[in-house]
Amino acid sequence: MSENIERKNPFFFPYDTPHDVAPFDRIRLEDYEEAFMEGIRREDEQIDKLINDPRKPTFDNTIISIDDEKDSEGYYDLLSRVSSVFFNLLSAETNDEMDALAQKLSPILTKHANDIRLNERLFERIKYVHHHHRRLTPEEKMLLDKCYDGFVRSGALLDSAGKERLRQLTEEASMLGLQFSQNLLKENKAFTLHITDEAQLDGLPDTAREAAALAAKERELEGWVFTLDFPSYSPFMTYSTQRDLRRQMYMAKNTECIHDNTENNLEICKRLINLRRELAQLLGHKTYADYVLKHRMAGSVRKVYKLLNDLIDAYKPTALKEVEAIRRLAQKIEGKGFKMEPWDFGFYSHKLQLAKYNIDAEMLRPYFELSKVIGGVFGLANRLYGITFKENPDIPVYHPDVKAYEVFDRDGSYLAVFYADFHPRKGKQGGAWMTEYQGQWIDRKGVNNRPHVSVVMNLTKPTEEKPALLTLGEVETFLHEFGHALHGMFANTRFESLSGTNVWWDFVELPSQFMENFAVEKDFLRTFAFHYQTGEPIPDDLIDRIRKSRNFNVAYACLRQVSFGLLDMAYYTQKDAFCEDIIPFEKKAWAKAIITEQLPDTCMTVQFSHIMAGGYAAGYYSYKWAEVLDADAFSVFKKHGIFDQKTAQSFRDNILSKGGTENPMVLYKRFRGGEPTIEALLKRNGIKR
Repeated sequence: MSENIERKNPFFFPYDTPHDVAPFDRIRLEDYEEAFMEGIRREDEQIDKLINDPRKPTFDNTIISIDDEKDSEGYYDLLSRVSSVFFNLLSAETNDEMDALAQKLSPILTKHANDIRLNERLFERIKYVHHHHRRLTPEEKMLLDKCYDGFVRSGALLDSAGKERLRQLTEEASMLGLQFSQNLLKENKAFTLHITDEAQLDGLPDTAREAAALAAKERELEGWVFTLDFPSYSPFMTYSTQRDLRRQMYMAKNTECIHDNTENNLEICKRLINLRRELAQLLGHKTYADYVLKHRMAGSVRKVYKLLNDLIDAYKPTALKEVEAIRRLAQKIEGKGFKMEPWDFGFYSHKLQLAKYNIDAEMLRPYFELSKVIGGVFGLANRLYGITFKENPDIPVYHPDVKAYEVFDRDGSYLAVFYADFHPRKGKQGGAWMTEYQGQWIDRKGVNNRPHVSVVMNLTKPTEEKPALLTLGEVETFLHEFGHALHGMFANTRFESLSGTNVWWDFVELPSQFMENFAVEKDFLRTFAFHYQTGEPIPDDLIDRIRKSRNFNVAYACLRQVSFGLLDMAYYTQKDAFCEDIIPFEKKAWAKAIITEQLPDTCMTVQFSHIMAGGYAAGYYSYKWAEVLDADAFSVFKKHGIFDQKTAQSFRDNILSKGGTENPMVLYKRFRGGEPTIEALLKRNGIKR
């Protein structure tokens, strides 16, 4: 009892940790709600003080005050502080109690955000500054425009009835987005394939068997357990000779959230589509896509469709040949009458890759031991930018899987804190992402507050027999998220809301996808790819086979991404109420890019977190848009040398450190010397010689 009386909520006081990082080891569930409510109260108090300021509104006393909501000592913004921890852990380390608290807090936080954005007196001050301001630097002008546009896009110009309707729309959308994610996580974790007959493991490599044995042991079961987490699902679909079990796994994965239970997302998706359409139209736009694309490099629905259609025209002929080659091989093995089903594609695709290039993911795993990969990725950052990483056990982490590093710049000065969370577990969403616990900004005293950046992944776990051995695809995932992390760590802007990855969404994937290019470069692989048992470097002929096989099924993969972009745009270019059934609508929406048979009782939409709950609504095309940029940008490195520090410094100075302080095309052209073209991508993919 006395401990509870004496204990203080850690969010309310200086953390007293290295670099003021979050004290995960001291935070309890009951701390969150108290900190959220007090954070809201403090922010309301600050807004009230601002709107009652008798002075004429200026950029400094209004716009900067809104952007920099630190407390009276300039120490921290309590609401931002607790939000960053709570919502990051809600994705990386949640439980039923946190999920319930999120459901409780979501409408409160949405209402609070709306109260600020729809505060007429506050907007009057912002509008005055927007029309009457001193000469501003480009960064200050960007902040002012972002602030003004943010309020307008949040309903500041609506009448009272419109504002009330907007409140209803955003609050409902916030709740449904949260429910979508929670349903998907529960469905994903609910399924297991439990095998007790070793004969049913036929075809599976040792790494998959050992991981499945560990998964069974963790559940106190005999035999082997396979899950829908990617490191378990993907090898099973690629190597298992048990066609009926492949079908079982495939159907479990592709029917998530369409079952007749409380985790069904079909109606949630329809409602989210309509809420966003109505919100956009309330704000004067024809569709939600029009609303979104006003602040994107693409700029218009027409340009997005042009990109997607150009890619279909360029890649579809090759993709059809790729699929036909796999079908022919399957029939050669199984007989002329064999019909290839979706759960067969990965299995026979792998066999074709093996036949053509004598290479597969399992051949590479021994050379991609996780600790060596970490060293390789950190070493790449050191060769390019001169930065170094030092693990610090005094930095608290939220799970034993997480490693925490201090990052130092070329001159030895402190640059950032970097967390890396590697493996799947019960309370963790699938996929991979980068996030921040603290952004970068320069405060009023001129102190450069450095960021706390995190990457969260679901890579292959170590087993009792072996360390974590990754596939090449997992190495690429690490490089991708690390590219986002560099964007965050190199941030060097005055205002936090413009720093790091706070850029337009079709630009944010450039730094991440750019880093993936290194994965197949011999000079990079030579720095870390050593056999985990013998220490022998990865053989030259294996690297050559990697490079030759790089474009295996590249056109099929491109069309798959394009199909997701088409589906996204189909939902968010709706002008009228969306009343169609999701599953048949999905099949029709992406048909132009689909070249394999679709099953009527499967659905992607209900698990498409990016466009339903992840901020990519009307923006999934961004991955292909950024791929054009990354291929074009990497061609500069190929010309001057992949480790060329002068080129890397230009990339850092003109793109990575600038955040959203200028229009992204201006930043890109400053690095590249001109606008990007699709030529480099077509050449890289072997579509054009």
